[in-house]
Amino acid sequence: MINVGTIIASAIFIVPAEIALQLHATSLTVAVWVVGGIVSLLGALSIAELAAAMPEAGGAFVYLREAYGPVWGWLYGWANGVVVNPASIAAIAVGFAGYVGHFVTLSGAGVKTVAVVSILLLTALNVLGVKAGAITQNVLTLMKLAVVAALILAGFLLAGGSVANLQPIWPAPEGGRHLVGAFGVAMVAVLWAYDGWIETTYVGSEVKHPERNLPRSIIASALICMALYVLVTLSYTYVLGPDRVAVATLVASDAAGVTLGALGAGFVVVGILVSTLGANNGIVLTAARIPYAMARDGLLFRFIGAVHPRWLTPANSLLVQAGISIALTITGQYDRLYTYVVFAQFLAYALMCGAVIRLRRRRADLPRPYRAWGYPFTPLLFIGFAVWLVFNTIREDPLDSAVGAGLILLGLPVYWYFKNRRGGDIRPQTSEG
Repeated sequence: MINVGTIIASAIFIVPAEIALQLHATSLTVAVWVVGGIVSLLGALSIAELAAAMPEAGGAFVYLREAYGPVWGWLYGWANGVVVNPASIAAIAVGFAGYVGHFVTLSGAGVKTVAVVSILLLTALNVLGVKAGAITQNVLTLMKLAVVAALILAGFLLAGGSVANLQPIWPAPEGGRHLVGAFGVAMVAVLWAYDGWIETTYVGSEVKHPERNLPRSIIASALICMALYVLVTLSYTYVLGPDRVAVATLVASDAAGVTLGALGAGFVVVGILVSTLGANNGIVLTAARIPYAMARDGLLFRFIGAVHPRWLTPANSLLVQAGISIALTITGQYDRLYTYVVFAQFLAYALMCGAVIRLRRRRADLPRPYRAWGYPFTPLLFIGFAVWLVFNTIREDPLDSAVGAGLILLGLPVYWYFKNRRGGDIRPQTSEG
């Protein structure tokens, strides 16, 4: 529920139009989701080994620390726990508030107020206990899955769709070389839509039977989302055709308008509200575990690593995360921050897949209740793809990539401060402390 609820945010309602704009054949718009799902699954199959071997709070922060040293775990934690995730929470909260404006007229200040209130409510829920956050996540994810299933079924079963709309199924033969570049551009959008399959690793220390349930959740969520993305893309195309999908500003609303009439747009807006709220709850629940784990290693202020004595949650980390997210929401600075740093996600994923190989050699003593399927080809293939994606991002957008790298490296002085504060003695703590 955490993974699926985080992966499926607003992308499923919008991204298919961006893909159709690049690729003008149904076979390609489906293929790009399949290929993106397979790439994500390669990463999931690999990183699931680390999750099962080291089921600790912080997830990737712990894996990179163990494989490459504390500074690498710190840089990941800095980029994601202090910058990217609060920026994501702010961006999704503002998106949620914007769609609330479909039913209630909101000024610019009103949108920010609704966004801030949503962040505070989700934070409060997750401070009050893991169970409260988990139940909220389960309910919201089931609701969004019901909405997506309704969109798929309405497209195929209600009047308005046609097999003829799936034409052209195959690309024009003269498209050749251009299609390779277009497929690559579409793939970037697809991979961002799949991002989120790693979220459960951040709460590894709080999962029952993590050696079994973490790999299952990571792999199953990647497969579930692949199936949903493919089916919803086919449903939109069956109703609208590739050309109308490509020019739709809100493709889900346009498709629902054809099959469900005037109620369609409102139905889709409700779906987006549920979807974005569920995605944000998943991030709020999991992302606070990264600064929490860093603080327990002595790499952030100690109070951030405290557990609430009654509710047994990382309450201080959740509150600090909310504070940063709210500040970014009010100032409106989340968009550029997220653009600058998001390319680093796939660099971190590549390093994590490399950690699978490195730790197999260096830490033979590490228990491995799950071993990556297809090793070593699975992590190597993912590393190759991630390196290509990062290189392509740097080539296409060198300025933002440089600023993103600068923001990440800005964390080094902070790391050295806390390291010196501890006298250079940084002892990683397990979830049991």
